Amino acid sequence: MSKSKPPKTEPPKRVRIIGGHWRSRLLAVLDSPGLRPTTDRIRETLFNWLGQDLSGLNCIDLFAGTGALGFEAASRRADLVVLFEKDKRAYANLVNNFQQLQSSPVHGTVEILHGNSLDYLKQQANCSSNLIFIDPPFQDEVLLNHALMEAGRVCDDSHGGGIYVEFPSSRPREEVEALLPGWHCGKYLEAGQVKACLFRSGKG
Repeated sequence: MSKSKPPKTEPPKRVRIIGGHWRSRLLAVLDSPGLRPTTDRIRETLFNWLGQDLSGLNCIDLFAGTGALGFEAASRRADLVVLFEKDKRAYANLVNNFQQLQSSPVHGTVEILHGNSLDYLKQQANCSSNLIFIDPPFQDEVLLNHALMEAGRVCDDSHGGGIYVEFPSSRPREEVEALLPGWHCGKYLEAGQVKACLFRSGKG
């Protein structure tokens, strides 16, 4: 009588940090609806836009998920990176990813917070951050709208940085640009189902 083979289990998904101090380190990706880590290709393009050294910048990763954007910024010597996540499981995974990276600490400060990202952003002072990542679940268009409008108040990109946003390719770029008066989409990328803009104020 032959024994049945145990079912194959898929290895946990991971994404890698592209550059900087933590280059090639892997981040575990939680299997959760709506969680969509920024791809390697898009992150590589984004940090070519931003530059390889983010020294002096304070950053916020509003809907951190796996932490790919925020940890990438920390890896490139940002002074402060705050990663914010509402979902409890995603937050726990985010903390675990950071603990794994801490075997080789970076130059700046990394803070991981749990709660409502939009409420947190509303509490921030005007011009108190230099680089804000906004990549919420694609199905929540209203959340993206409110986050963008608050980010325009909070972000000061006069010394570099800007407001980075990802949104579905089905949404017109002009509609998103209209939410940030006084800012312009200085860099733009479309890849598959994703559109990405890096907004600049013209102060830098």
